[in-house]
Amino acid sequence: MIREATPDDIPVILAMIGELAAYERVPEAARATEPQLREALFGPQPAAFALLAEADGAPVGFALWFRNFSTWTGTHGIYLEDLYVRPEARGGGHGKALLAALAKICTDRAYERFEWSVLDWNEPSIGFYRSIGARPMDEWTIFRLTGEELHHLADTAEANGA
Repeated sequence: MIREATPDDIPVILAMIGELAAYERVPEAARATEPQLREALFGPQPAAFALLAEADGAPVGFALWFRNFSTWTGTHGIYLEDLYVRPEARGGGHGKALLAALAKICTDRAYERFEWSVLDWNEPSIGFYRSIGARPMDEWTIFRLTGEELHHLADTAEANGA
């Protein structure tokens, strides 16, 4: 069963975020707190949304997503930030069900894109994504600014009167 997350799901979502970070070999990177997730998912202006996969009434996976926007198509899309299924539930169709639910949100709302990133060493996930028809955007490279570099660039905006 796939359902929208509720505020009561914050602790289990946070736990699965930690499990995902450990799987991706960066457990120290998962620093989000329950108050931060509560505000992001259920505050007055939600920044993100979450779906839960359940088996026998217990949460076994989640998808956390937000809307993006394409200037080329003039439409919103979905960016899937996290997709995670607990190891004991993998192979049970929960990941595909979560992706299908997000695809339905896209088609119901006339969003033209559904995108996400995957670590290049995560061959099981890459194979799974290809099996449902997703294709890599090989000609694109993701860039990220964080930490000192982010603050340095922000300081140049202030220096320029922004």
